Amino acid sequence: MAPSQGGPDFAGLPPRSRLVAEALHAAGAEQSARAIRELPDSARTAAEAAAAVGCEVGAIANSLVFVTEAARPVLVLTSGGHRVDTGALAARLGVAALSRASAAQVREATGQAIGGAPPLGHPAPLRTVVDVTLADHPRIWAAAGTPHTVFPTTYEELVRVTGGTPLSVTA
Repeated sequence: MAPSQGGPDFAGLPPRSRLVAEALHAAGAEQSARAIRELPDSARTAAEAAAAVGCEVGAIANSLVFVTEAARPVLVLTSGGHRVDTGALAARLGVAALSRASAAQVREATGQAIGGAPPLGHPAPLRTVVDVTLADHPRIWAAAGTPHTVFPTTYEELVRVTGGTPLSVTA
């Protein structure tokens, strides 16, 4: 997608990260769109991302894809500081079960590979859950389309731009 006339130019970013920047811009998160950072090393894990940007692991918003028993994807934006309790979260969502998506299912749902899946800019809207513990951090970081790109945001902005439902994802 080319930038609109008079709109931002994200040409310096990798193609997948440009999609994320354009989605952030379209959602009114211009500051986050312009702050996408390309890292010299991989940020596939929350620990790698936290080390690269100099924050606590809990301030990393992991984008995890799960599937319901009906094979519908659910994007869970969880704090890098803990694991998702799929049984508890399934009950909160009113579904029978949640299981981790395969690499192919993640790519189909998000258009991205595992390790770089962003919270927005997907081929189609995804049901999204935003971990309430991310609100404990004034600045959080999320993947920006590749294992080497991230962007800063706030909890409130992340909920708004994703249309996510704030929920506890632990027991």
